[in-house]
Amino acid sequence: MQQRNFKQVDVFTATAYRGNPLAVVLDGTGLSDAEMQHFAAWTNLSETTFLLPPDDDAADYRVRIFTPGGELPFAGHPTLGSCHAWLEAGGKPRGREFIVQQCKKGLVKLRRDPSTGSGQAALRLAFAAPSLKRSAPSPAVLAQVASALGLKAIQVVAAQTLDNGPVWLALLLDSPQTVLGLAPNHLQLKNLGLGIGVAAAYPTPEPGAPQLEVRFFAAAFGVPEDPVTGSLNASLAQWLIEDRHMPERYLAAQGQCLDRAGRVHIERDDAGQVWVGGESVTCITGTVTL
Repeated sequence: MQQRNFKQVDVFTATAYRGNPLAVVLDGTGLSDAEMQHFAAWTNLSETTFLLPPDDDAADYRVRIFTPGGELPFAGHPTLGSCHAWLEAGGKPRGREFIVQQCKKGLVKLRRDPSTGSGQAALRLAFAAPSLKRSAPSPAVLAQVASALGLKAIQVVAAQTLDNGPVWLALLLDSPQTVLGLAPNHLQLKNLGLGIGVAAAYPTPEPGAPQLEVRFFAAAFGVPEDPVTGSLNASLAQWLIEDRHMPERYLAAQGQCLDRAGRVHIERDDAGQVWVGGESVTCITGTVTL
């Protein structure tokens, strides 16, 4: 074992302790898969990441992403939080325009978006949403999920199976009030073995207010509900914009039912690339013995 630099970062918020926390081990060199998994289970956060030298010349750094229950090929808030920690620790990108992260999904581009947070200049990072595969879920699976969520068929506007590394079953519901009022049977959802994302649009949001309300139920991954989920929001955006349920730029809210206030900035650029952005705040800096 040795002392390794460590940060705990709150992601998708400009205010500490209102987003989704992420544990970041800044140098995971020499750790085995089992050691990484054991530490991720010990932190008991939705994700823990380990930064490593890239083995692709196009990448600035490599990241491995673990939930308490297993490794993920890609995830959104670990991508933003790991990049924030890497830059804060002195990481220097090779290119001027983008930072390039290597993960099991492949290479992911990130950009720096200037923004204003809490009355002060803040830096918002955004990642390019990875390629998405989507399909209609089977009626039988959809019925099982609706039952576990306590939904009536009339409350489900649309549904898709989304795959951008992680695989989700995503439901577009009739109203944000329906989304916020859900009290799922987490054991049923765990037995289904699926991550379940739900969302609904606000019909007439105030200027600057969120336009989409999102929740993610992740009992299948060892976390009953995730506070703010970047990869889910990425795949939701690609689906909802493409099918014209949402505009090409919008703000999503997630985490209210867990007393969080996550904010996810979505934009589809002129080339059709969806970008998923948010602020990050470092809450803990130190070392861990691993």
